[in-house]
Amino acid sequence: MEDDLGLEIISQNDAAVVSFEAASISNYEGINSAAERIREYVDKHKPAVMVFDFEQVKFFSSQVLGLLLEIRAKLHEFGGEVVVSAIDPRLHKVFTITNLDKIFRFFPDRQSALEAVGTG
Repeated sequence: MEDDLGLEIISQNDAAVVSFEAASISNYEGINSAAERIREYVDKHKPAVMVFDFEQVKFFSSQVLGLLLEIRAKLHEFGGEVVVSAIDPRLHKVFTITNLDKIFRFFPDRQSALEAVGTG
């Protein structure tokens, strides 16, 4: 699955990995489109874990934080979890400042995230 943000959602065992090819995720329409695709995926597949892999991303708008919280709440309904991998240290500071670092787990890369949640 791809769109103007380079969104890709792949399944790996009981997990889903969401990644973006775009270095900047700030386009309102693009984020809304990506959010809708992610919601549809969650509704259809109900993954136990959703890894948001930000390896290529250097900037994102606060709308992305809202999306992460929304998907976290959706997955929580059936015992699922959202984790974050490969996030730029400058973006990680945003999570720290907003105290969101206390509700998401962070991993240095996709593989370590998948291994930590038992699907790698």
